[in-house]
Amino acid sequence: MKKEVVENHAVESRVEEPLQEGMMAEERRMQILQILRSKGRAKVNELVRRFNTSAVTIRSDLNELDQRGLVQRSHGGAVIQDTVFRESPVHERIKSQSKEKQRIGATAATLIREGETIILDSGTTTLEVARHLKNIPQLQVITNGVNIAAELLGSRNTQIIMMGGTVRNDSASIVGRATEDMLEQFSADKLFLCGAGCDPDFGVSGTNLEETMANRAMLRAAREIIVVADASKFGKRSMSLIASFSEVDMVISDVSLQPELQDRIRSFGCKLILV
Repeated sequence: MKKEVVENHAVESRVEEPLQEGMMAEERRMQILQILRSKGRAKVNELVRRFNTSAVTIRSDLNELDQRGLVQRSHGGAVIQDTVFRESPVHERIKSQSKEKQRIGATAATLIREGETIILDSGTTTLEVARHLKNIPQLQVITNGVNIAAELLGSRNTQIIMMGGTVRNDSASIVGRATEDMLEQFSADKLFLCGAGCDPDFGVSGTNLEETMANRAMLRAAREIIVVADASKFGKRSMSLIASFSEVDMVISDVSLQPELQDRIRSFGCKLILV
């Protein structure tokens, strides 16, 4: 019996090792992207020293990122792709596509029922969702958005559950390990997710690794995933994957979304609402 337990443990260890290695590789690739984003370019030999690994491994990482469309391979290294969507300060993003965001936010709010628990990420479109929630009774809102919590402060019908962690000024959001750990303790009916880029072939993506890690924790806590994003975000990729469209239940966007993109989104089994 003891021998069998030992053998089973050995099998489990062998199964877990590739998973751990895969997670480490993805984390390294995201760190490489952070370096490229800050510097614009990086050489293989620089990255070898930085990560204390082989040139073969770094070239494999750069090739993988190149295939995803996130970087462009150059002689001896890589440069950041100009087509990769980068983050603008939150006060600028609030002004962008404001009418479309207002319509999307108002429509999304009609899906929320009395007594539900929902999660709102820190995006400017979810801020518009928050602005239409104040008359829904017994609503619980979990968020890492400082601006969203401030918007809901005057609502007597709403209980706000604010995540702890580190404040990111550019996004008015709270991120970090403490944020992720806290999210793991909750269960919610619906998650309303923005994302910076929405490419059907890549998924919903974000510009900051810490932010996307918080978003992924939100995914795990919610029973229904609803993406709220105006048409300007579609066909674009950002740095870090949050969720593939196969994980998404519904997408709410505006009527200017291209027909071919509409078809691709529906092909994943997502319900699509255009406003």
